[in-house]
Amino acid sequence: MAEAVRPDRVAEEFREILAEEIPRLKDPRIGFVTILRVEVPPDLRRAVVFYTALGDEKAKLSTQAGLRSARAHLRATLGRQVRLKFTPELEFREDVALDHVQRVTELLRQIESEGTGS
Repeated sequence: MAEAVRPDRVAEEFREILAEEIPRLKDPRIGFVTILRVEVPPDLRRAVVFYTALGDEKAKLSTQAGLRSARAHLRATLGRQVRLKFTPELEFREDVALDHVQRVTELLRQIESEGTGS
């Protein structure tokens, strides 16, 4: 049971550190980023960071490239702040679930307005 809780605690600690560190990055490609969650497997060798970024598709791709290039710095920051045998490799993934929710909401409003407009 304790082994199942540890990755969750480590993931939350990573999320907090990254949420503080990413806005400090000097890379102009990185826009406004919100770290939603971090997933860490039981072996703690990898961390998948899910984020959202504001802006159009070009801005989001730019943010993704900036985060990818900042991985080594962010990994070193995690290594200094969290005491683990191995500092995990970081993988950044944009969480598109919010975009999907907004699109569905938009479609439902459109359907509703078409239904009342007839």
